[in-house]
Amino acid sequence: MTSRNLFGTDGIRGKANVYPMTGDVAFVLGRAVTEYFKSRQIHTKRPLIIVGKDTRLSCYMLEQAFSAGVCSQGGEVILTGPLPTPGVAFVTKSMRADAGIMISASHNPYFDNGIKIFDAYGLKLPDEVELELEEMILSPEKIPVMTNGDLGNAKRLREVFGRYIVHCKSGLDERFDMTNLRVVLDCANGASYKVAPMMFNELGAEVFAIGVDPNGININGECGSLFPQKAMEEVRNRRADIGVCLDGDADRVMIIDEHGNLVEGDVLIGCFAKLLLDQGILKKGDTVVGTVMTNLGLENYLKKLGLNLHRTKVGDRYIIEYMEANNCILGGEPSGHVIFRQKSTTGDGALAALKMVECMKFYDKKISELTHDIALYPHVLKNTLINEKIPFEDIPPLQAILRKVEKKLGAKGRVVLRYSGTEPKIRVMVEGEDQVLVEESCEQIFEVVKNELS
Repeated sequence: MTSRNLFGTDGIRGKANVYPMTGDVAFVLGRAVTEYFKSRQIHTKRPLIIVGKDTRLSCYMLEQAFSAGVCSQGGEVILTGPLPTPGVAFVTKSMRADAGIMISASHNPYFDNGIKIFDAYGLKLPDEVELELEEMILSPEKIPVMTNGDLGNAKRLREVFGRYIVHCKSGLDERFDMTNLRVVLDCANGASYKVAPMMFNELGAEVFAIGVDPNGININGECGSLFPQKAMEEVRNRRADIGVCLDGDADRVMIIDEHGNLVEGDVLIGCFAKLLLDQGILKKGDTVVGTVMTNLGLENYLKKLGLNLHRTKVGDRYIIEYMEANNCILGGEPSGHVIFRQKSTTGDGALAALKMVECMKFYDKKISELTHDIALYPHVLKNTLINEKIPFEDIPPLQAILRKVEKKLGAKGRVVLRYSGTEPKIRVMVEGEDQVLVEESCEQIFEVVKNELS
């Protein structure tokens, strides 16, 4: 298959108002998406497309440009305003729309933006469909022009928050609520700044919310899942039972225990696997889905539970593709994307937080007690900006150091080297039983990477 140039791991992403994240591209993408789904309509005469966004300043520009493209191609647009990515996926399916669009760069800084696309079932598009759309974007003259009464229209949907809140709340076992629970909630000044506090309040929690004052440029700014330090301190100060840190589009979460300590994403997945197993939802021999970045410690823990681990490429869409094809129930990434396939078609930070509360209630234990038995291998992850994404096999010094490190680590460790699908970065991850060896190995590889690629 021809490689994609505009689409990365999670849609199209880049610096706002710089190609490809320009109003011009968004307009043509709106046309392309509408034209593509015209022949695949399920319920409507005109393609119905849901358009959500986070709180970045550039979302206004891209939202209007994309919507104009849809209308020019004869589609109907429903604008949700700021709404988490999983909310857009849910509303798309709930309203029987033909496609859903989320304008967000997730955890990236405010000056970046992106566009994610969902089909009628709330699933992210496969690579081959993104390639078709890319070909239309690059050759817009091939898209037929609509005129007169064939043009479309747009409107705003006001009751969307309620739909999504009811959906998420239904993911918490009906025997439990959050009465008498003290919760520190960091919404990253992003898409969940309204909906997440409403959700936790309705469930009876005493909520201490931070990161709920977006101004267009403070999304993910020293807050949220990438910068949980403020929330960790707040948990200690408030003597809270749990801290919840969402990212800019709320499709990932970081959990903080009652002592103010951060719980890693793979540990969360281990907790959820045990919960679902003890509830009879998972069975011995079932498979939990992770990625190449999933820690060996989680894999070992799952084996002790009688469960298997399957690794996919990085990106929650690859996880859900495997889950859909193989009828798997639970999947996730160390970054905090967690997918409960029975409830969601993408990572959902708020839903994962509610399931963590369910763990606490089900076992009648504090978070530190729930996570105590899940021992991850020591690991180091380093990133650096690069000038060009050169195939690793074409870099002899890199191949040499990889062979040397992998020989030292043996069967008790591993190296993962990958280019970011959303940024001009390379990521070096080393894990193993020996912390010192892991740190030394990562530093050795990282120095070669910087010399050869930066």
